[in-house]
Amino acid sequence: MYLTNKKGVLQALEYISPDDYLEQERNAINKHEYFKGEIVAMAGASVTHNRIVANIIRRVGNLLEGTNCEIFPSDLRVSIFSQESFTYPDATIICNGLDLSDDKPDTAKNPSVIFEVVSPSTEHNDRGRKFFFYMQIPAFREYILIDSTSYYIQVSRKQPDGSWKFEDLRDLQASLHINTTGHQISLQEIYANVRF
Repeated sequence: MYLTNKKGVLQALEYISPDDYLEQERNAINKHEYFKGEIVAMAGASVTHNRIVANIIRRVGNLLEGTNCEIFPSDLRVSIFSQESFTYPDATIICNGLDLSDDKPDTAKNPSVIFEVVSPSTEHNDRGRKFFFYMQIPAFREYILIDSTSYYIQVSRKQPDGSWKFEDLRDLQASLHINTTGHQISLQEIYANVRF
């Protein structure tokens, strides 16, 4: 049984284990993320958000054809085993095949690159807790946050020593380099048909 607070967070009246969450989520109509027993309902997305995600999936997907990497939309759940958490990134690049969390083909443990389209209501979580949790995934190399209210992208890249380096992109003439796959995509392509 759940209790919904004013922020749209579904709080378990009793502790819900990761296994129980997965069982309930696989039968649910709507998607929910899970953070160590806390269940968070996924909100609907704006037209701008959806345009940005569609641009990323289409353009990056074309770049990855014929490589050992592929891009997945937000229906692929990501498991953060060390944090007992599950999320639905807006787009995820996985290289060298899917490493699934169990025998169901819906939850991956090995994202290399995660894209999140940031809105005012999700920014705090995307830049904070989610990023901290993603950093615990051994295969994870790049975190790309794309603003949905202005032309702005922040890229976080894992360095050989385990530290993270940040790059900000604001010029529509600039290109986003996806170091993990060796590809680049222009901000004009990412923000195609988006006007602020």
